[in-house]
Amino acid sequence: MDAASEIDVEMLRSSAAQACGLLKVLGNPDRLLLLCQLTQGEYCVGDLATQTGITQPTLSQQLTVLRHNGMVSTRREGKQVYYGIASPQAMEVMQVLYKLYCQAPHVEEQSVEP
Repeated sequence: MDAASEIDVEMLRSSAAQACGLLKVLGNPDRLLLLCQLTQGEYCVGDLATQTGITQPTLSQQLTVLRHNGMVSTRREGKQVYYGIASPQAMEVMQVLYKLYCQAPHVEEQSVEP
């Protein structure tokens, strides 16, 4: 292996730590569900509760965790607070997870013989 193709272990270690942080936050079903819903756009807390079925105390707690970890941002409009995905990395991971787990499988048309 030549010097140009050597792996920068310290950079990988730092990147691995960041990836672990992201995966740790995503490792909670309620947070995962919230982020999945937020891939569709901004939502206020009431709409998130309705769409996800997560009760208010849990919803607030999980949104706080997501906000503190930089996964979501907030925008105030009057009395309403709207949440949206702030992390490009989280958005990309959510898109992959959606593709792998949430899309309906394509049903191949079966040919009917006469």
